[in-house]
Amino acid sequence: MKKTARAHTNIALVKYWGKADEELIIPMNGSVSLTLDHFYTDTTVEFDPALTEDVFCLDGKQKHDPKVAKFMNLVRNLAKKETFARIDSINHVPTAAGLASSASAYAALALSATSAAGLNLTRKDLSRLARRGSGSATRSIFGGFVEWHKGTDDLTSFAEPIEEETDWEICMIAIVINGHEKKISSRHGMQQVVKTSPYYHEWVKTAEEDLKLVKQAIKNKDFSLLGEVSEASAMKMHALNMSAKPHFSYFMPESILAMQKIEELRSQGIPCYYTMDAGPNVKVICEKQNVAFIIDELSKFFAKENLLVANPGPGARLI
Repeated sequence: MKKTARAHTNIALVKYWGKADEELIIPMNGSVSLTLDHFYTDTTVEFDPALTEDVFCLDGKQKHDPKVAKFMNLVRNLAKKETFARIDSINHVPTAAGLASSASAYAALALSATSAAGLNLTRKDLSRLARRGSGSATRSIFGGFVEWHKGTDDLTSFAEPIEEETDWEICMIAIVINGHEKKISSRHGMQQVVKTSPYYHEWVKTAEEDLKLVKQAIKNKDFSLLGEVSEASAMKMHALNMSAKPHFSYFMPESILAMQKIEELRSQGIPCYYTMDAGPNVKVICEKQNVAFIIDELSKFFAKENLLVANPGPGARLI
């Protein structure tokens, strides 16, 4: 069978940074994200008995990716089959640039591969499976606001929606500063931080407190609280990177400029906040009514085509 799935990226409001189990990708702390409509991955999987190995194409180019092969072995084990597959994936998001391309990629692969293999997994089990490819992919199975329960093992670490269909007119503006692949992968960065940062214990402790506050903000539609906690979570994550040995940073000069401009807008009475993942691109959290003004102000410093507006997006689905 041949199946195509679409999954959207998500941006964590309360970040996950560090694994308790590297093999199962069990996080050290829970997280909350917002799935975005603008960025997504379409993946087609077709099992073919004539193949002697999986054939993986990303954006039209064949690639050898041991991670994809390992993930497909998980699917084959679940389906109790040995057939290899053709995997064609199109990324409508810059790959490995801190815009959560791995989240949409593995969520789309989890759904398309299991469907093509004849499996009909629950969304909870799809979330668990997607997690094995990329931690943040566990959240991209769902739309809107999503919580990833850290759990303690494969069965208990999964995501579920907090508010999948939201009528809150919340938006994110992605300031694309660099769409190229980052020098330090998220996986390597996390490992370095967990092993060497003297502040890591406090990160885990405060992340749990941030989770409660963000869920409260979503429930009460408290934009200021949501923005403040999200911005603080991002900055704590990047502070961990700078406290690692050797220290490292995903910031570029333009990242700092973007953050300064958002702080200036906020001081002028425009409610907006920033967040950043493992990459230089800055995401602005704002409300729909202020998007046009913020874009106008940011376009004085950044090319307008690099200011991409995203709304809450849907969960993974077959197309």
